[in-house]
Amino acid sequence: MSNCPFEDLKARGFVYQSTDEEALKKTLAAGPVTYYVGFDPTGSSLHVGHLLPVMAMRRLQKAGHRPIALVGGATGLIGDPSGKREARPIITKEQVAYNVECIAEQLKRFLPEDNVIMENNYNWLGDMLYLDFLRDVGSKFSVNRMLAAESVKMRMETGISFLEFSYMLLQSYDFVVLNKKYGCVLEMGGQDQWGNIVAGVELARKMNQAEVHGITMPLLINSATGEKFGKSAGGAVWLDKNRTSVFDYYQFWRNTNDADVQRLMGYFTGLPMDEIAAICAANINRAKEVLAYEATALAHGHDEAIKAFLSAGTKFGFADKDCTIATTSRIKEAASSGLSADLPTVELEMPAEGIWIVKLFADAGLCKSNGDARRLIQGGGASLNDEKVADMNKIVTAADLKDGAVVLKAGKKNLKRVVFK
Repeated sequence: MSNCPFEDLKARGFVYQSTDEEALKKTLAAGPVTYYVGFDPTGSSLHVGHLLPVMAMRRLQKAGHRPIALVGGATGLIGDPSGKREARPIITKEQVAYNVECIAEQLKRFLPEDNVIMENNYNWLGDMLYLDFLRDVGSKFSVNRMLAAESVKMRMETGISFLEFSYMLLQSYDFVVLNKKYGCVLEMGGQDQWGNIVAGVELARKMNQAEVHGITMPLLINSATGEKFGKSAGGAVWLDKNRTSVFDYYQFWRNTNDADVQRLMGYFTGLPMDEIAAICAANINRAKEVLAYEATALAHGHDEAIKAFLSAGTKFGFADKDCTIATTSRIKEAASSGLSADLPTVELEMPAEGIWIVKLFADAGLCKSNGDARRLIQGGGASLNDEKVADMNKIVTAADLKDGAVVLKAGKKNLKRVVFK
């Protein structure tokens, strides 16, 4: 990691805009600072489109700074108009409170150090008197300035409610409270949050006479589709494994467009940038495996990520099966992990004399009949433990088993793990 945390963020592509770059460099270099990112609980799970500021938080945390993960139990009741052409649906207070708990737990996985502060802005906005808010906060805002903000201008065509118009004031006041309570001097967020962040910086300076800063991160676009990053064919890719399975989460990253791999590795892995460049230059598909493993390990843990890697590799093939390309990623531990791929599994009896390969494919349910299995083998579409079956008369015996099982493949995508009693 760079000696200068700000330069490290820039080198990895995190910085799109900042309020005062030179002053912020000095602040970060002077010693540990407290910084925050806000997340509105519009759902019970974050998706991968939310992760860029989370990864920036993680970089600063690893450099010794203190993160505040602010989940907006109050602002979530309002709905941020930024980047939206229409008003967000109003969510019940009960649903927002539940969403806050779920998102807070997800954020803790990405910010593992003991110094993370979890906050909820309902704690100070929930019981605030309206007249007090207007006098203390509303008096500091120019409506003309607010109307010039991109988040507001974009909505003026379709109409913006006073509810949403007031959102900027609430988010700005969060910075004031966090600055006063924790000494927080930096707010980070997505590119569409620039207007809100600048407003918060100005309000903290006015109300607290504090020198504070803001950073926004670039909007991530899929170079292949032109869409916002974080979507798959089935919609958003969620961190909640009940909404997006670990395997599908891994595959989302594994299927990254070639042109995006190096950039995404800079964002979503902790690997050194020179190592990232070397892996991408050596084998772009191995780079995709490393990206997918690293991103999945962050969201779901090392063991789950290794199982997803093994499952995907068993199903579609490994890019660097023997780990010939140097990497500091723990993906290289896959072979010695003792973990196995999460594959459809069937249990069969193993006769003492072994079992005919044709019958095995049929009994495993990969072929409808022995004749179907013969045609599969003749056509070169059958494999046993990742090796093509060429001998129609092969007898599978205990010598072919690995950990008491074999993996059969029919074509490119149909697999079965057969466990023998």
